[in-house]
Amino acid sequence: MNTPKHIAILGSTGSIGTQALNVVRRHRDRYAIEVLCAGSNADLLIQQALEFEPNAVVIADQSKYATVHEALCNTDTKVYAGEESMTDLMDMGSIDMVLAAIVGFAGLRPTLRALERGKAVALANKETMVVAGEIMTRTATLNRTPILPVDSEHSAIFQCLVGETSPLDKILLTASGGPFRGKNRSQLADVTLDQALHHPNWSMGRKVTIDSATLMNKGLEVIEAKWLFGVEATDIEVLVHPQSIVHSMVQFHDGSIKAQLGIPTMETPIQYAFSFPERIESHLPRLDFADHPTLTFEKPDTSTFRCLDLAYRAIAQGGNMPCIMNAANEVAVQQFIEGRMRFLDIADYIERAMQTAHFIAKPTLDDLFQTDKSIRNI
Repeated sequence: MNTPKHIAILGSTGSIGTQALNVVRRHRDRYAIEVLCAGSNADLLIQQALEFEPNAVVIADQSKYATVHEALCNTDTKVYAGEESMTDLMDMGSIDMVLAAIVGFAGLRPTLRALERGKAVALANKETMVVAGEIMTRTATLNRTPILPVDSEHSAIFQCLVGETSPLDKILLTASGGPFRGKNRSQLADVTLDQALHHPNWSMGRKVTIDSATLMNKGLEVIEAKWLFGVEATDIEVLVHPQSIVHSMVQFHDGSIKAQLGIPTMETPIQYAFSFPERIESHLPRLDFADHPTLTFEKPDTSTFRCLDLAYRAIAQGGNMPCIMNAANEVAVQQFIEGRMRFLDIADYIERAMQTAHFIAKPTLDDLFQTDKSIRNI
């Protein structure tokens, strides 16, 4: 019997983390949980630790340390607190793979450390590649460490490219269109948080769901795809596909197009990243084409959903501009969630930040951290 792959999950209590643990539950012979890291959900982290018996857990919210420590004091699991501990634990030699599922800029430092230490990274944190794609890909290459995409769209592209040696013509990146597809700006003037969180196809965390509603999520994915697959953003075309059955496509120079299709679930790309290059059995329902007789595609409305265009502008300018854009978006989305910003103001806020922030053409890692901090302070 093969030795199980030992996995660290950054963001174990979030949507991706909990679905990843579903995969591990079904394949205990293949996977073991080495480290679990959570933000502030101490209760769920405790439940996960008691079930999966990891070597260590981290609760980023230091005020929750005593709660987690007390609950696990009679187990062999070591308990740490603070974001720095997440990064430090990436040095553990017993970790084979890291699932980077922390939402936002906070995932950058531990994910980069994992690559520096030669750990395979299953990447679900698109903001890491948006902010520091060049640094991330260079580090992965230097350490001969794979970055395996977990986002459904990037997993689809990756699967379409496996075994191919021919050059790409373009990537066709699909988008559901979110809950507001087809609406104009006047109809979006007074949308509520509950309306924005009501995604028609996917169950995701709040931040990602709001990003999907603004189409910023697709903009972030365009930038991520540029770095993951070594293409120019101008060679990535976004297509709105409301049924979310075709997860993305690749067109080659001979005009042929390959697509990856399946039911809308994140467990499939998570499992594929964990098992690559194998495909292992899945209990998930199979796609029945008779249930989906019509698959449609349309151009995105970038005049209404301006965030997608802002992302293309950010990556075209390069430097620290994607970092500026990402930080402004994270702040704006949180303001909207807290009821302090209207939905349509999100794009305006991001654009102002991009116009006024200090631009650095060739940023270092320290420059990126300083850029992120300054935008949040503003």
